Amino acid sequence: MEGRAAALGAGTVLNALATGTGAAFGIDVETRATVELDPAANGVDGEIAEDADADTDLIERCVALATERWGDGEGGRVRTDSDVPLAAGLKSSSAAANATVLATCDALGLAVGDGGRASDDAVGDGGRASDDAVGDGGRASDDAVDDDPDDPAVDVTRLEACRLGVRAAREAGVTVTGAFDDATASMLGGVTVTDNDADELRVREAVDWDVLVWTPPERAYSADADVARCEAVAPMADLVADLALDGRYGEAMTVNGLAFSAALGFDADPAVEAMPHATAVSLSGTGPSVVAVADPADPETDLDAVADAWGDRPGTLRRTTTRNDGAAVE
Repeated sequence: MEGRAAALGAGTVLNALATGTGAAFGIDVETRATVELDPAANGVDGEIAEDADADTDLIERCVALATERWGDGEGGRVRTDSDVPLAAGLKSSSAAANATVLATCDALGLAVGDGGRASDDAVGDGGRASDDAVGDGGRASDDAVDDDPDDPAVDVTRLEACRLGVRAAREAGVTVTGAFDDATASMLGGVTVTDNDADELRVREAVDWDVLVWTPPERAYSADADVARCEAVAPMADLVADLALDGRYGEAMTVNGLAFSAALGFDADPAVEAMPHATAVSLSGTGPSVVAVADPADPETDLDAVADAWGDRPGTLRRTTTRNDGAAVE
């Protein structure tokens, strides 16, 4: 009973700490999970390849919840390895949870899919689902990307798996908001806008951006974020939500970055340096990473210039792209 899966890291459009509404987008960095189930095992043992001393409660809880729900409570082992740096604002916890839940489903022999997800025919130019397909703002939501119990080919939908991983994250204490925005971007790909209080997917839309990530040496844990400081910028977060729900993701992302850099005590200089050359730039999550994106259709963007501006800063630079396919069993 062995299963494997991979899930995406993600960048932030809107930090959900202020109001419970969040938005994020999947990027081409992955966390991979291998799960070995044993009906005779007493509990679950976890391992994180990059850090032998890292807390494994989240991935162990994901296996336990998944086997309780879809199996017979099997125990076993789970191991993750990742290109997503830990505690860097790039949704490492969401990626680990999603990959682990899907790998557990694979080990249980369950078919994972999207059931009622809007088809490519419904999602036309720019990735927006037609009004006929969705009927709410013209973009895929829970109505179009959700559970379809009548689909005999799907045992577990990716949104079901995603919600279970979010539950595990809350129970393991690694998230303040539940991170449903981060989790859906990691699981489904593209940009997602969510109500984290209700675990509701409001929008999912495909995007094709080039991405530059600067990750400084320090680490920041989401569970340690100053929620009161973030709630103080709620009026700006409401503005960002309005922009995102209008499909103006670049503007939303940049406003978010300035507001939450101030709220969380991060230097806004990297964002200011990127603004003349990028479609959008933001502090990602609760930091410390800063993510700049460029729409290839915009001739004014130049991520090489951003890389030059950031190149003397300590830490690492990563060039990648957005992804719209999301997590999958391997």
